[in-house]
Amino acid sequence: MSDAPDYTMETVLVTGAAGFLGGRICWELLSRGSRVIAVDNYSTGSQTTLIALRYSKFSDRIQVIEHDITDPGLDRLVPRCDKIINLACPASPVQYRLNPLGTLAASSVGVMNLLDLALINRATFLQASTSEVYGDPLRCPQVETDPGYVDSMCDRACYVEGKRSAEVAVTLYRERCGVSTRIARIFNSYGPGMSPDDGRVVSTFIRQALDEEPLSVHGNGEQTRSLCFISDTVRGLLSMADYPCAITHPINVGNPDEVKIIDLAAEIWQMIHPGTVPEIDYLPASEQDPRRRLPDIRRANEVLGWDPVISRDEGLRWTIDWFRGRLQGPGATVDTP
Repeated sequence: MSDAPDYTMETVLVTGAAGFLGGRICWELLSRGSRVIAVDNYSTGSQTTLIALRYSKFSDRIQVIEHDITDPGLDRLVPRCDKIINLACPASPVQYRLNPLGTLAASSVGVMNLLDLALINRATFLQASTSEVYGDPLRCPQVETDPGYVDSMCDRACYVEGKRSAEVAVTLYRERCGVSTRIARIFNSYGPGMSPDDGRVVSTFIRQALDEEPLSVHGNGEQTRSLCFISDTVRGLLSMADYPCAITHPINVGNPDEVKIIDLAAEIWQMIHPGTVPEIDYLPASEQDPRRRLPDIRRANEVLGWDPVISRDEGLRWTIDWFRGRLQGPGATVDTP
């Protein structure tokens, strides 16, 4: 294991590398032969994720740096990189509400710091944005040209408006400075590796069902989400990072398989407790909770040749098996794609 730079191969800087998506991105990059510089401040990510990579068969091609992207000086720690994939921002409501100013700073000050680094290195830059920029959409499915209907005063604004400001910065650095940029608007991703307590609907339902607790549904459960399995999301993001030139418009990365929250609760419960009916604990609706989430992925298909391939049934079963092994000790094992 060595932290000594070896820049004879493609070098990719991944920020937010200890997070749910970041860890999987690092693994895929290393698997294909890239050198990875993994950056995280561990505010929400797990050090275990990167420790596992440092002691894996890829140990000679990964460098781990503990750093907050809102702080200056990353350019002194990273002599050179060819690509930057920015995933550094709390992504679940539980996480980003704990430190709203830090969340906003990560997507504003932090993104501009990384764009400066991309400019210095003439590196391509991929910004992980979010479907949240559409707010409570005026139409479905959501198309990348939709302007978004958001409330800058609500408690989600630190995340939503932060991501919108990041998109502005990325666009300006492309137009004014010539940085080769891409913006991915990620819809709800799930899969093995999620934190049981991150507050996202899939992890919450699975944890509660495994513990035989009532399932917590905010509002009436008629709101919808479109869930994309982690391997599909990662494949879409890497396709964007590898694209040979700048992509001038955002691209939705998500699965257009829309499901009502109340139906998702029943599906997950049935997978864990076949033949029984869950008890639903109806809670007040979350502030500014979008009524529908459904991506239009024609642009991803046309530009990247990308489509999700993992069905919701497959993905949920793999995820449940992973949670079962983590929460209830050694049990079912599963090979995930």
